[in-house]
Amino acid sequence: MDWITSPEALVALATLTLLEVVLGIDNIVFISILSSKLPEKQQPRARFLGLALAMFGRIVLLLSLSWIMRLEATLFEVFGQDVSGRDLILIGGGLFLLAKATHEIHDKLEIPESSHKKVVVASFSHVMIQILLLDIVFSLNSVITAVGMADRVEIMIIAIIIAIIVMMVSAGPISGFIEKNPIIKILALSFLLLIGMALIAEGFELHIPKGYLYFAIAFSLLVELLNLRMRRNRAPVQLQSSRRPAD
Repeated sequence: MDWITSPEALVALATLTLLEVVLGIDNIVFISILSSKLPEKQQPRARFLGLALAMFGRIVLLLSLSWIMRLEATLFEVFGQDVSGRDLILIGGGLFLLAKATHEIHDKLEIPESSHKKVVVASFSHVMIQILLLDIVFSLNSVITAVGMADRVEIMIIAIIIAIIVMMVSAGPISGFIEKNPIIKILALSFLLLIGMALIAEGFELHIPKGYLYFAIAFSLLVELLNLRMRRNRAPVQLQSSRRPAD
């Protein structure tokens, strides 16, 4: 445990923790949107379990570094492009994220056929399965980043635990803010579309710096926050407005 008093190790821990929190933003957004489909009493539990599973998954992956290295080995080639197990996981996760975000956007903007249409509430197990699937993809990316930034497994595990605790504390307020502002929810879903495309590109060895993606969504969010401030005393924007009467 001599590394605890090492300035280099402490700097690595602080840097990696901050990076893990930033990389976990997409995880929080996804969990917040999925948990919002549950009854209000179950939503905090779903967010907590979702992030707890993310933490457990990342620690298990860190303790299985040899398996992660094998994931990066070439399985086969397609049109001269090497394809590894990691690539398949990233491409599959990206496609799932694209499909899920597109479905959610359609669900929020679609005009209901009847105002008396029964609202379908997702089951807790169904939501948790979806969270678990994306946790695996996000965790793989997070662990590979951690391995590239720190030399000691202990530093990586502590950084991940601290980052997940921060995410657990902030998940509730973020989820509530997204749910109260429909336009912010559309922006969050658009952000997930960007992340899905980035995962697919990463699977094809096309590296898109995450900074570009975060800057794009941060700029859009800033513009919308200014709009919210201007519309503070007005009625909020309503999605799924009633159908116009026929001429």
